[in-house]
Amino acid sequence: MTQAHSIFRQNFLEYASYVIKERAIPDLVDGFKPVQRRIIHTLFEMDDGKFHKVANVVGWAMRYHPHGDASIYEALVNLANCDLFIERQGNFGNILTGDSAAAARYIECRLLPFAKKVLYNPELTEFVDSYDGRNQEPVAFPAKIPVVIIQGVSGIAVGMSTYILPHNAFEVLDAMASSLKGESYRLYPDFPGGGIVDVENYDDGRGSVSIRAKLNTSDPKRIIIEELPYGTTSEAMIHSVEEAAKKGRIKISSINDYTAEFVNIEINLARNTYAQEIVDALYAYTACETKLSVNPLVIRDNVPTIMGVHEILDYHAKHLVQVLKAELELEKGHQLDKLHARTLERIFIEERIYKRIEQKKSAEEVNKAVITGFKNFEDQLLRAVDDDDVERLLKIPIRRISLFDIEKNRTEIEQINANLEDIERKLGDLVGYALSYLGELKSMLDPVEHQRKTTLKSFELVDVKEVALRNLPVKYDPANGYLGYGVKGGTTLLEVSPFDRLLVIRKDGSYQVIDAPEKEFVGKGMLHCGFADKNELASLTFTIIYQEKTYKYLFLKRCQIVSYQLKKVYSLLPEGEFKLIKLSTFPNAELTVSYKPKPGLRILEEKFYFSDYLVKGVKAGGVRIAVKEVASLKLRAVKEVVHAKDAEPSLFDEEEKE
Repeated sequence: MTQAHSIFRQNFLEYASYVIKERAIPDLVDGFKPVQRRIIHTLFEMDDGKFHKVANVVGWAMRYHPHGDASIYEALVNLANCDLFIERQGNFGNILTGDSAAAARYIECRLLPFAKKVLYNPELTEFVDSYDGRNQEPVAFPAKIPVVIIQGVSGIAVGMSTYILPHNAFEVLDAMASSLKGESYRLYPDFPGGGIVDVENYDDGRGSVSIRAKLNTSDPKRIIIEELPYGTTSEAMIHSVEEAAKKGRIKISSINDYTAEFVNIEINLARNTYAQEIVDALYAYTACETKLSVNPLVIRDNVPTIMGVHEILDYHAKHLVQVLKAELELEKGHQLDKLHARTLERIFIEERIYKRIEQKKSAEEVNKAVITGFKNFEDQLLRAVDDDDVERLLKIPIRRISLFDIEKNRTEIEQINANLEDIERKLGDLVGYALSYLGELKSMLDPVEHQRKTTLKSFELVDVKEVALRNLPVKYDPANGYLGYGVKGGTTLLEVSPFDRLLVIRKDGSYQVIDAPEKEFVGKGMLHCGFADKNELASLTFTIIYQEKTYKYLFLKRCQIVSYQLKKVYSLLPEGEFKLIKLSTFPNAELTVSYKPKPGLRILEEKFYFSDYLVKGVKAGGVRIAVKEVASLKLRAVKEVVHAKDAEPSLFDEEEKE
């Protein structure tokens, strides 16, 4: 490997790692991408209970995020629209219509109490230097819930991507409770725009879901779209309906958008068209139905890892217990420190230890005098008196000493002891405490705002081929050899949909399967054009009469076309010097062969029946039926009804037309 290759490889790996970990993929612990985490951290720093201009928040966040204000602003708006951690004031856009938010200087935001309850604990948060080394930012918040499951996320990195669908907050908290209890649970996506979702192939967040808009068809002449599929806006929906109407796939007279707080798209139908008739077409041809494939990729222990929804939630159920235990132990330490301080204050004032320092002339003598004064009270202390304790005691103002209330001190100590008992009780039953904590979190959420919006329902995806109308007339113009529904001259052979495939057989014996063409050159000698679907081909038997060019021998071959590659050219004739004389699709027919009179030739006419010959593969050779010079051929169908489209062209003028 050259030095240049080594440099490129190293730089690419560093760049890829940076994009994966620092920009696109969320962390498992707090569910945030770096820009989201920096926004929340900034709001924690700015938090004073009041609303802040989003422009100010963006400016403060730029101290941590090195990618400019536009990305921070967009991420903040998206995060606020999740309605979980950030309270909004002003125009933050509309996820239903796709309208963008107002400029950052016009809108305001602040953290919700729920964010502080779930995310905030600086003592348990690991901090690192920001990109310029001037500030400290969190590595990950000690989140107590699986944020990445509730909010959902999408991101594209180098060589990988993530796509996790949002879930209902109440259902996630209930599922965490079930996980802590060791009970089974089910968890399925819930989208802010509502709609209908089929989770049959969800596969615990690793598969796919099919989603539909909610349609109101109570009025037979009008369809109201009341809920949109996830990721679709009313503008995109209207555009898809209009495009389908332009292509003739659905018949409407007008479409109106009344979407504001709720989705309301009114589709007025054309004359002689009714709501129930075009529902499947709406699902097939418009954004009313779509399929989403999910890929739950997160950063776990600094490594990109694919984890199912249950795996993520079970991880967070255990993580909740760990965080609560760490918080309780921290609080226990704080309460013990507080108890120790209150005990020192009481003894320091009641026993007049402060009197010992009146005649001392140096700091060392003062410290020693205070520490010595507590010697007789060591049995009442939680730990030995240190220099910090002495410093704190010496800062007590004279006013407080003179007004010291022993009853108040005892009340505070009793409260501290009660707090310690409560902490010990919770530490003794961490799972029970975690369950009660989840109950507190649920009480902080608005039951109306966070109720399930998406309906779970099983349905089959509509196949566009099944609902496509065969209303495009395919014409063939033998004068110029063009075939298609865009050909103006010639005769109409059949009507097709844009999804049909056609089998075309030419006079030289070659055949080809093509998509129903708008206008395609197939040659001036086309013998057959028909549908190429499996059922049609399985019921169709071709009989080929062909002639060897040198000796004029006549052959008959019967075959079916059962397989093909699209647009690949095949031949019905075997390899060699042969020419096609006749092609027939009659199931059975009487072929009359007349020979040219010659001296000594007694039999001048013979009859052959298709049913006497086996149906073979396309590549098989035919059966020789005549070695004499042929004068004419006549074909007459037997025991079958002959349709006009089955009229048989011929290379012989004497052929009888059936």
